[in-house]
Amino acid sequence: MNTMTNVKNVLKLSESDLKGGKKSWHDMYKDSAWLFVGGLPYNLTEGDIICVFSQYGEIVNINLIRDKSSGKSKGFCFLCYEDQRSTILAVDNLNGIKILGRTIRVDHVADYKPPKENEKMDEETLRLYMEGCAPKPVVQKKERS
Repeated sequence: MNTMTNVKNVLKLSESDLKGGKKSWHDMYKDSAWLFVGGLPYNLTEGDIICVFSQYGEIVNINLIRDKSSGKSKGFCFLCYEDQRSTILAVDNLNGIKILGRTIRVDHVADYKPPKENEKMDEETLRLYMEGCAPKPVVQKKERS
Protein backbone atom coordinates (compact mmCIF):
# COMPACT_ATOMS: atom_id res chain seq x y z
CA MET A 1 0.00 0.00 0.00
CA ASN A 2 1.45 3.39 -0.88
CA THR A 3 2.02 6.20 1.62
CA MET A 4 -0.94 8.35 0.60
CA THR A 5 -3.36 5.40 0.90
CA ASN A 6 -2.07 4.71 4.41
CA VAL A 7 -2.39 8.38 5.35
CA LYS A 8 -5.99 8.50 4.07
CA ASN A 9 -6.89 5.31 5.93
CA VAL A 10 -5.57 6.71 9.22
CA LEU A 11 -7.51 9.93 8.66
CA LYS A 12 -10.71 7.91 8.05
CA LEU A 13 -10.17 6.01 11.30
CA SER A 14 -9.70 9.26 13.21
CA GLU A 15 -12.82 10.79 11.65
CA SER A 16 -14.91 7.75 12.56
CA ASP A 17 -13.61 8.04 16.16
CA LEU A 18 -14.82 11.63 16.29
CA LYS A 19 -18.30 10.75 14.95
CA GLY A 20 -18.90 7.72 17.14
CA GLY A 21 -18.70 7.64 20.90
CA LYS A 22 -16.86 4.33 21.04
CA LYS A 23 -13.26 3.56 21.92
CA SER A 24 -10.50 5.02 19.81
CA TRP A 25 -8.50 2.84 17.42
CA HIS A 26 -5.40 4.17 19.21
CA ASP A 27 -6.35 2.03 22.23
CA MET A 28 -5.00 -1.05 20.46
CA TYR A 29 -1.52 0.44 20.96
CA LYS A 30 -1.88 1.58 24.56
CA ASP A 31 1.05 -0.59 25.69
CA SER A 32 3.59 0.77 23.20
CA ALA A 33 5.23 4.18 22.95
CA TRP A 34 6.97 3.29 19.65
CA LEU A 35 6.18 4.89 16.28
CA PHE A 36 7.08 4.04 12.71
CA VAL A 37 7.98 7.04 10.55
CA GLY A 38 8.32 6.44 6.81
CA GLY A 39 8.86 8.55 3.73
CA LEU A 40 11.54 10.67 5.36
CA PRO A 41 13.94 12.68 3.19
CA TYR A 42 17.21 10.76 3.01
CA ASN A 43 19.34 13.68 4.17
CA LEU A 44 17.61 14.06 7.57
CA THR A 45 19.58 13.08 10.65
CA GLU A 46 18.35 11.71 13.96
CA GLY A 47 18.58 15.24 15.38
CA ASP A 48 16.38 16.64 12.60
CA ILE A 49 13.73 14.00 13.24
CA ILE A 50 13.83 14.62 16.99
CA CYS A 51 13.33 18.36 16.36
CA VAL A 52 10.13 17.66 14.40
CA PHE A 53 8.67 15.00 16.70
CA SER A 54 9.67 16.44 20.08
CA GLN A 55 6.85 18.99 19.87
CA TYR A 56 4.51 16.20 21.06
CA GLY A 57 6.63 14.73 23.84
CA GLU A 58 10.02 13.66 25.12
CA ILE A 59 11.76 11.24 22.74
CA VAL A 60 13.82 8.64 24.59
CA ASN A 61 14.93 6.45 21.70
CA ILE A 62 15.30 6.70 17.92
CA ASN A 63 16.48 4.16 15.39
CA LEU A 64 17.04 5.72 11.96
CA ILE A 65 17.48 2.78 9.61
CA ARG A 66 20.65 3.09 7.54
CA ASP A 67 22.29 1.12 4.76
CA LYS A 68 24.94 -1.10 6.37
CA SER A 69 27.60 -0.50 3.75
CA SER A 70 27.15 3.21 2.95
CA GLY A 71 25.63 4.44 6.23
CA LYS A 72 23.04 6.49 4.32
CA SER A 73 19.48 6.74 5.62
CA LYS A 74 16.87 4.45 4.08
CA GLY A 75 14.13 7.04 4.71
CA PHE A 76 12.38 5.49 7.71
CA CYS A 77 12.87 5.20 11.43
CA PHE A 78 11.37 3.98 14.68
CA LEU A 79 11.13 6.30 17.64
CA CYS A 80 9.96 5.96 21.20
CA TYR A 81 8.31 8.59 23.37
CA GLU A 82 8.63 8.73 27.14
CA ASP A 83 4.82 8.74 27.41
CA GLN A 84 2.53 6.64 25.20
CA ARG A 85 -0.02 9.46 24.95
CA SER A 86 2.51 11.40 22.86
CA THR A 87 2.25 8.72 20.15
CA ILE A 88 -1.44 9.52 19.67
CA LEU A 89 -0.69 13.21 19.22
CA ALA A 90 2.14 12.50 16.77
CA VAL A 91 0.08 10.06 14.67
CA ASP A 92 -2.92 12.39 14.53
CA ASN A 93 -0.93 15.54 13.78
CA LEU A 94 2.14 14.47 11.80
CA ASN A 95 0.82 11.65 9.62
CA GLY A 96 0.58 12.97 6.06
CA ILE A 97 2.56 16.18 6.50
CA LYS A 98 5.27 17.15 4.02
CA ILE A 99 8.88 17.49 5.08
CA LEU A 100 11.21 18.87 2.41
CA GLY A 101 8.64 17.98 -0.27
CA ARG A 102 8.08 14.38 0.88
CA THR A 103 4.86 13.15 2.50
CA ILE A 104 5.66 11.21 5.64
CA ARG A 105 3.74 8.34 7.19
CA VAL A 106 3.49 8.13 10.97
CA ASP A 107 1.90 5.10 12.61
CA HIS A 108 1.88 3.15 15.85
CA VAL A 109 4.07 0.09 16.34
CA ALA A 110 2.71 -2.65 18.60
CA ASP A 111 5.76 -4.90 19.09
CA TYR A 112 8.99 -3.13 18.20
CA LYS A 113 12.19 -5.00 18.98
CA PRO A 114 15.32 -2.80 19.05
CA PRO A 115 18.33 -4.02 17.04
CA LYS A 116 20.74 -6.44 18.68
CA GLU A 117 23.92 -4.40 18.38
CA ASN A 118 24.44 -4.47 22.12
CA GLU A 119 28.23 -4.84 22.14
CA LYS A 120 28.61 -1.35 20.61
CA MET A 121 26.36 0.41 23.16
CA ASP A 122 27.28 2.18 26.34
CA GLU A 123 25.71 0.93 29.57
CA GLU A 124 22.95 3.57 29.81
CA THR A 125 21.83 3.11 26.17
CA LEU A 126 21.82 -0.66 26.59
CA ARG A 127 19.64 -0.32 29.72
CA LEU A 128 17.12 1.82 27.80
CA TYR A 129 17.00 -0.70 24.95
CA MET A 130 16.46 -3.61 27.34
CA GLU A 131 13.62 -1.82 29.17
CA GLY A 132 11.88 -1.32 25.83
CA CYS A 133 11.47 2.43 26.05
CA ALA A 134 11.78 4.79 28.97
CA PRO A 135 12.93 3.92 32.47
CA LYS A 136 10.13 2.67 34.69
CA PRO A 137 8.83 5.24 37.18
CA VAL A 138 10.01 4.90 40.75
CA VAL A 139 7.07 4.36 43.11
CA GLN A 140 7.58 6.07 46.43
CA LYS A 141 5.95 4.63 49.51
CA LYS A 142 3.82 6.95 51.59
CA GLU A 143 5.12 7.55 55.07
CA ARG A 144 2.76 6.96 57.95
CA SER A 145 2.50 9.68 60.49
